[in-house]
Amino acid sequence: MESLIRQNSKVILPIILPALEKNINGHWNPAVQSLSLNVQKLFSDREPELFAECVLKYEEDKVREEELKLKQVAAWKRLDEIASSKVTSGEAVLVSPPLPRQPSGL
Repeated sequence: MESLIRQNSKVILPIILPALEKNINGHWNPAVQSLSLNVQKLFSDREPELFAECVLKYEEDKVREEELKLKQVAAWKRLDEIASSKVTSGEAVLVSPPLPRQPSGL
């Protein structure tokens, strides 16, 4: 099993790193946190360049996700302001439920 992971680490690490980070920084179970940290350390010790590259991409993706969230909040706020102004002016306002959230990390 370990040899398969080593042979395919360039494919595996970018996929599992976000889940490892989420487990390490926020899982309620300390055993899951510890195991995730061990797996992360295993990858960082064996392939430090690949690990650093994947961490950088993960951080960039997190920044992009935060920027997207801020844009969405701003768009909803603007729509709310427009709807509020139409309500006070007597114009008809169409209100629809928010769209379903997209899964993060895609």
